[in-house]
Amino acid sequence: MNTFEKISLGLFPTPLYKLENMSRELGTNVWIKRDDMCGVMLGGNKVRKLEYLLMDAKKKGYELVMTTGQAQSNHAMLTAACALKCGMECVLVLKKRGITELKGNQILNHLMGVEVEFVDSDSYDDVYKRMDEIAAQKGKEVYKIPCGGSTGLGSLGYIDCMKEIAQSGIEFSHIVVPCGSGGTSAGSTLGARIFMPDTRVISVAVDTDPFEKIVGGIMEETGELLGADVDIPEIDLELMAGPGYSIPSKEGIEAISLMMRLEGIVLDTCYTGKAFAGLVKRARKGCFGPDDNVLFVHTGGAAGLFAPDWEKI
Repeated sequence: MNTFEKISLGLFPTPLYKLENMSRELGTNVWIKRDDMCGVMLGGNKVRKLEYLLMDAKKKGYELVMTTGQAQSNHAMLTAACALKCGMECVLVLKKRGITELKGNQILNHLMGVEVEFVDSDSYDDVYKRMDEIAAQKGKEVYKIPCGGSTGLGSLGYIDCMKEIAQSGIEFSHIVVPCGSGGTSAGSTLGARIFMPDTRVISVAVDTDPFEKIVGGIMEETGELLGADVDIPEIDLELMAGPGYSIPSKEGIEAISLMMRLEGIVLDTCYTGKAFAGLVKRARKGCFGPDDNVLFVHTGGAAGLFAPDWEKI
């Protein structure tokens, strides 16, 4: 495979261990990969992607980085943290959707002193247009990172993650990952095919976008970058979107509470709570055997847990 330069931003490999109490509860061997403990802010999957994306920006001479997402975007917060760590200026141009007040990830953005601007539109075209306007005002060229860092280059971070898992020596029957913009699912599904061909990756969708097409396209792009002689696998998708993207769901909240009670681990309402709910759903349906090893990839996002008004949920 082709290899690519990256900036060292996180503490990798992240911890991987068995959840004994959860395993007894669900009747299968449940393991966790703690990408929430990667060492940047409160952690998360985006750091792996940003190691490649920010290296690309650096090599091309960019000093200004912008990205987007909704108001409580964990990706946006981590992009700002990593860009600042690399000595680059960062502006977050976010959709005015979700909780825009000084709560959750917006507290972290505020304390970092990062510039945040909200665009009252559902169109990313409007967001990228505003990025160009801000860059022109600053007199700088801007390196734009799309929502979630979900590009072929960014997804190389989860090729790395699957290699780490394979090097653990533990044989996993299934790996469960959240799916919101598609990059983590793409890198995980393709990486597992390369390093653990007998392992099935389950992507738990937290939105109703056409992820088969989105993830498949990113996998093709990543495969072309790698130059790897590997078939592009189909995505195994579990839909746990609930009432909508970034909106807490009943199943997600139950999964968050279960993980806290049994293992003392914090999940979030946008991604990991819903993703773990997908794992619990399949376990309760008997989809995993008592001797299976099922790995949950914790992709971070804990700050978002403190954004909603819980008295109204």
